[in-house]
Amino acid sequence: MIYKKNKIGRLIPTSIEGIGQLRIYGQIDTEESGFEKPAEIRKTNRSEKKLLQSIEQALDMTCLADGMTISFHHHLRNGDSVLMQVVEAIAQKGIKDLTICSSSLTKAHEGLIDYIKSGVVTGIQTSGLRGQLAREVTENCILPKPVIFRTHGGRARAVEAGEVTIDVAFIAASCCDEMGNMNGKLGPSAFGSMGYPMVDAQYARQVVAITDNLVPYPASPVSIPETLVDYVVQVDSIGDNSLISAGATRMTKSPRELLIADYACQVLIHSGYIKNGFSFQAGSGGASLAVIKSLKDYMSAQNITASFASGGITSHLVSLLEEGFFECLLDTQTFDRLAVESFMKNPRHIEMSASRYANPGAKSCVVDKLDIMILSATEVDTKFNVNVMTTSTGIIMGAQGGHPDTAAGAKLRVVVTPLIRKRIPIIVEDVMTVVTPGEHIDVVVTERGIAVNPKRQNLLARLQKTSLPLMKIEELKNLAEQFTGKPQKIKLGEKIVGIIEYRDGSVIDVIHATAER
Repeated sequence: MIYKKNKIGRLIPTSIEGIGQLRIYGQIDTEESGFEKPAEIRKTNRSEKKLLQSIEQALDMTCLADGMTISFHHHLRNGDSVLMQVVEAIAQKGIKDLTICSSSLTKAHEGLIDYIKSGVVTGIQTSGLRGQLAREVTENCILPKPVIFRTHGGRARAVEAGEVTIDVAFIAASCCDEMGNMNGKLGPSAFGSMGYPMVDAQYARQVVAITDNLVPYPASPVSIPETLVDYVVQVDSIGDNSLISAGATRMTKSPRELLIADYACQVLIHSGYIKNGFSFQAGSGGASLAVIKSLKDYMSAQNITASFASGGITSHLVSLLEEGFFECLLDTQTFDRLAVESFMKNPRHIEMSASRYANPGAKSCVVDKLDIMILSATEVDTKFNVNVMTTSTGIIMGAQGGHPDTAAGAKLRVVVTPLIRKRIPIIVEDVMTVVTPGEHIDVVVTERGIAVNPKRQNLLARLQKTSLPLMKIEELKNLAEQFTGKPQKIKLGEKIVGIIEYRDGSVIDVIHATAER
């Protein structure tokens, strides 16, 4: 296997069996890439009835066959049941060698393990992988080819560019009519925005809407219209929407996380970006949500109103919208029940596609209008590279999500993280897996100190006028090692089990198996 160094010095294979030629991060050229051209969209025969009796009938009508690519979305997160219903029906028909192109995979999809082992599923393209499924991929190499990990914006770009051809998109909808007009806003399984499957519906060869709430024609409002839908199937349940949040939006009471949040808020205030009309996004972790609370107090005292918050929308951002601190919310994924209720009733809580959100190939996208982004991290290294995909021992446990997308677009990118987590240093010499390149990270905030990227001398000068505990990133690393000791270098296997695509389609890193195979 031939390796080349990419822009950040990571060795990337030039090609992988079963995947083909890889484009190397920082070395995009204008030559033919070898990727397929966008597929023509299949037009449904007008004499056909769209409303079918079962998922099995939909498989017959779409002529799903060995080797095809099927797509799903994960707006129901841990409560999703559509993906497994479809895969189980596929297995019953004896179809094999399928690639699943899902916006992400969660604990709800661990049942895929058996279908991978039996050859029904042989490829996965996703933003994230967690739990036992991720461990099986990393430790036991159950997939014959590497998982391709894309950002939310990168996935939209790849689909629109024809680098990914979706043969059949299976789209869960909490409200749908017999012709396929659908939304995620209404019905007993309502989950909010349908930001991810909007792109799938537009570019897939065939589209099957799956709903547990069939309503009279025409359904309203419409997130995805009938013009893009081939077939409709009604099932007993598309999933449990009470599991959408599943711990993702907890408000922290940890003194450590509250201190990190206070430091981060002070960084934002002194950066000069917090003023009328600023735009903002934060993750759903404890420290990130605590930053929102601290920021609200400052905005109230200074009578500041922001223009918009974007991305995954939580109840905490909804509260700021309702209290007049934000003009609107731009929602690509709704993170909890209160946010779903806001999406149902508030016209200033606006649905957007993943393409509008973060597609670097689009004519414009929302992340490029962000002033501030608060980011999480599993590891940060002394070059400010960030890992949110693997543990320090190399096991897959996370997702790219919109991390690299927002970091590339926002004017100020702040990482909030503890210095140490479970006696493991978070600030290290080299992260296990690079997901977001250090050139797009401005500040790292821990409870012990704050490091500013030397590339941001203007920001450093502002913060040096405060009493904040500024340190060099190398000093934070050394401080962490004083508590934990110097981490031993982890020996990994040669087999590549994951490919980390940057948002433009180039490969920024690869994930190796945790043992020789």
